[in-house]
Amino acid sequence: MDAKELYPLKFIPAYKTRIWGGKQLTTVLKRDVPHSGAPVGEAWELSDRDDVNSVVAAGPLAGKTIHELVTTYGAALLGRFCRDLSRFPLLVKIIDAGERLSLQVHPDAVSCAKLGHGAEPKTEMWYVISAERGAKIFAGLRPRATKLQLESCLSGGAAELESQLQIYESLPGDAYYIPSGTVHAIGAGNLLLEIQQNSDTTYRLSDWGRKDAQGNSRELHIAQGMAAIDFTNRVSPRIAGVVNTAKHNRKFEVIRMCPHFHVSDLRLVTRWNDTTANDGSFHLLCAVNAPVEVACKGSSPVRLAVGESVLIPACLGAYTVDPLAEGECIVVKTML
Repeated sequence: MDAKELYPLKFIPAYKTRIWGGKQLTTVLKRDVPHSGAPVGEAWELSDRDDVNSVVAAGPLAGKTIHELVTTYGAALLGRFCRDLSRFPLLVKIIDAGERLSLQVHPDAVSCAKLGHGAEPKTEMWYVISAERGAKIFAGLRPRATKLQLESCLSGGAAELESQLQIYESLPGDAYYIPSGTVHAIGAGNLLLEIQQNSDTTYRLSDWGRKDAQGNSRELHIAQGMAAIDFTNRVSPRIAGVVNTAKHNRKFEVIRMCPHFHVSDLRLVTRWNDTTANDGSFHLLCAVNAPVEVACKGSSPVRLAVGESVLIPACLGAYTVDPLAEGECIVVKTML
């Protein structure tokens, strides 16, 4: 089909079992996740990777992969900032943590060049969809933590290791900016939307002494991880969410000064009018707390359930988002 016939695109999630997986994809998002005996920890909502290539869910392009669309439509789909890209630049996940994830770090481009072995840089952000009582976020080193102290604590207990980390109470609506080089772990009880560079390089520093059903520990990557940490960055990664409500639409900039993505928090009580025309980028919308309907001229409206995302091609221009519930409907909007 011609690029002028592109429309808002939903993709089929790919579910990943994880040793730390939870149940909130089912209990909060009401999804029918696969039952294989192992807990599901991640839903890859949009991925252009060799191992997971997202498939269009409906419409004339149903069955096509995101990689096929990027190859066919290029800048019409992605925008002028991406005209030279051969893959979709972001990887979008929902993380369902029944247990805390490993303490880990992702490399930047400089570290990747030194470490080699196919390492890819990764900067990411988290938006808290839901958090159980007592859920925590571990992100960044404390101001007085040193490389030697952290290295020493890696062989100690959880409390000793936590003494080196910035720790936050997890609250829905909060976001966390995790630039490459930041030590981090998602605590148990979190359901997060994760927006990241299209990379799957992770260096695991500690798995908190966890063992699988066979009594085996997961592989650690301490040498690579220590080399990838940015020990100069002690900035708080937390971006506090909105604490009040209003009777009109509101837009809050969550992440603006990032070279890899720009994220906004839309609080909608009535129709939201938007356009890709002036941005040089696609728009990616995720319904956070209530269903919404996305529509543009010439195509059928697309309904998003809570947690679902839709890709608005860059060439589409004007579109609308209509809340389908009372009160403020939260939509996370991502673009380049």
